[in-house]
Amino acid sequence: MRTNLRFVAAAAAATALIGGALAITSVTASAAPTSLYAPSALVLTVSHPGGSIDTAARAVTLSCMPGASGTHPDPAGGCADLRAADGQLDSLLSTTPGQACMRLWSPVTVTVDGVWQGTRTTWKHTFANACEMNNAVEQSSLLNF
Repeated sequence: MRTNLRFVAAAAAATALIGGALAITSVTASAAPTSLYAPSALVLTVSHPGGSIDTAARAVTLSCMPGASGTHPDPAGGCADLRAADGQLDSLLSTTPGQACMRLWSPVTVTVDGVWQGTRTTWKHTFANACEMNNAVEQSSLLNF
């Protein structure tokens, strides 16, 4: 009789474990992400800081997953730039001289805020003036908007 009780107790424990595993599995399945892609959505702005209010002169949106979209003038090129730079936006700034710029201090700030491949991203770069900004970003599909 003891053997049967042990068997019944073991069977009950196994059933409880299996039932618990099924419950855990169903909870895990319902917590699954709604997309197979890590989110990538950014807001890019150009502003002229230094006044009483820093307002964006231009702003665009860019989403890269599952496809390139947004108000950015070249979403596919912008997403390709991000992938090539592996999210390191400083590498997208050109160091080759472009047109000659006056040595005028009229700062222009470019910002990128949002999520890149599921990771929060914030980037900011201030240029001495619009001419220097244009020289630095002219080769970048992402930053030339």
